Amino acid sequence: MAASQTTPWNLISGILGVTCLILMATMGILLKNLYPKQSIPPTLSPDEITEVQKGWIGYQCNCYFFSRELKTWQESQRFCAFLNSSLLWFQNRDKLHFMSSSTYFYWIGLLYHKDKKAWLWEDGSPVSQDLLPSLQKLNTKKCIMYSSSQGILDERCDDESRFICKKELI
Repeated sequence: MAASQTTPWNLISGILGVTCLILMATMGILLKNLYPKQSIPPTLSPDEITEVQKGWIGYQCNCYFFSRELKTWQESQRFCAFLNSSLLWFQNRDKLHFMSSSTYFYWIGLLYHKDKKAWLWEDGSPVSQDLLPSLQKLNTKKCIMYSSSQGILDERCDDESRFICKKELI
């Protein structure tokens, strides 16, 4: 007799459970359609994505990506931005001693701002004259490359070169 009294409650709880599942599924579908994922067209090939995953080097609360691929300055800047980073910038040369073995020149995030008549990092911060003293002798219409062993160099911005992305961890 006790079993017959619980049958209506089992039936009601089953119906409520199924109704709840249907409502949750409907809510999920509505939310998915209401807030679709923003589709960002892929700008990296699968090989580049694998290289990026392998290519980061951690050093003193920053991560650095040394490209193997050659890109123009602007393509390099976009690539770094895609990785939530920026082209290399630095305030102290001593912090870059880990790249002293590199023989390549790399694009860095240094630009000449005509209105301010000064070389500035991408974020607008100034460059110390002590850090790169030969900077004032360079062509302001070109982009800057850096080699830890050879210093800085100005090159046409549409030339292709390696580049370094920097991501601050703090």
